[in-house]
Amino acid sequence: MVWTKEMPANPVVAVAGATGAVGSEFLKVLHDLDFPASEVRALASARSAGKKLPFAGCGQVPAGELTVQEMCPESFEGVDIALFSCGASVSKELREAVTAAGAVMIDNSSAFRMDEDVPLVVPEVNPGDV
Repeated sequence: MVWTKEMPANPVVAVAGATGAVGSEFLKVLHDLDFPASEVRALASARSAGKKLPFAGCGQVPAGELTVQEMCPESFEGVDIALFSCGASVSKELREAVTAAGAVMIDNSSAFRMDEDVPLVVPEVNPGDV
């Protein structure tokens, strides 16, 4: 798969699995890098919907709390970058919705490890593949 869409200067970022340990780290890294996001969406399962997550802010997103939204295929409309840490089965289930919405899906599960169309990127080894 070749990405041809130009990334906006202030992308909308979705964190899938935001209530988990890695999702929490994604939110911290967005802050630490002062990533230029225009919006950050915290997504998780139905049982976490409505939960408030502390967020230190980044880009155009002020510090405060993010309200967790239930993750469903429609969650990715208007999203530019989707950071996934919610397990291989969920990643596989939502891949089509994410890509159909025009978002770049960055997944840390094993779901696509053997997929020839999905690059494995290790920043210390092949940062140019990002």
